[in-house]
Amino acid sequence: MVQIEIDSGSGFCFGVTTAIKKAEEELALGNKLYCLGDIVHNGMECDRLREMGLVTIKHEEMRELHDVKVLLRAHGEPPETYELARKNNIEIIDATCPVVLQLQKRIKRQYEIAIAHHPSPTTQIVIFGKRGHAEVLGLVGQTQSSAIVIESFDEVERLDFSRDIYLYSQTTKSLDEYHRIIDYIQSHISPDAHFESFDTICRSVANRMPNISQFASRHDLILFVCGRKSSNGKVLFNECLQVNPNSHLIEGSQEIKPEWLEGIETVGICGATSTPKWLMEETRDAILKMQHP
Repeated sequence: MVQIEIDSGSGFCFGVTTAIKKAEEELALGNKLYCLGDIVHNGMECDRLREMGLVTIKHEEMRELHDVKVLLRAHGEPPETYELARKNNIEIIDATCPVVLQLQKRIKRQYEIAIAHHPSPTTQIVIFGKRGHAEVLGLVGQTQSSAIVIESFDEVERLDFSRDIYLYSQTTKSLDEYHRIIDYIQSHISPDAHFESFDTICRSVANRMPNISQFASRHDLILFVCGRKSSNGKVLFNECLQVNPNSHLIEGSQEIKPEWLEGIETVGICGATSTPKWLMEETRDAILKMQHP
């Protein structure tokens, strides 16, 4: 009989939990509610909320809306979104994660200091993050779109090391890779330029790395349940894969292949900060059904 363990450290982070709770409360009142972008990078959870009445919209659709309520998800938004809401008399339900909000404020302050000192700033505000990701767009928006985004360690050499560099990170990036970037800049920056880095990676996410690593090493098979759009999911899944090559990323229980379970004694089920607990439980139940058809 196969043993199954669901990782207690997996599942929604604080920011996502809060955003979903705000949406559920509003929908329970019978109010029409729009959400700007997918509330979470998990198709099945988005479907569940859509059935409750949540309408997901894109930025261009928001321009056509007036006198309605729009939820801003945990990832945060650039200043233009708030300006548009004010113009179109849209009531904002702001579910921006407090960690992201804090980071937006720090970047905005740094940008304002740079502008005040240099009308054509020599300062490079650099964000280690995924281009086009909702959180990163919100961060870049604090700098009138002048921030430089680097997606990985390989891109760090594109920076101008003769100019000042202020380095920030998207909250869900890998701490190890961020430290490699910091080390590289420190060893290449010109003695005449100033370099500062800020540790802006969310600890509730960063701490999942060593935990998920230990969890993956304890089991014969790892099923990592996660939407394929989740950048945090990619980072955590790769961590599982390094420790346990017998790891599979699945979006739902329908993707489990019976042959994965052959000769397996223990299965570990885990997920990203965007993976609902109910989806991991559904995966467990599907395995039990395969064992006892």
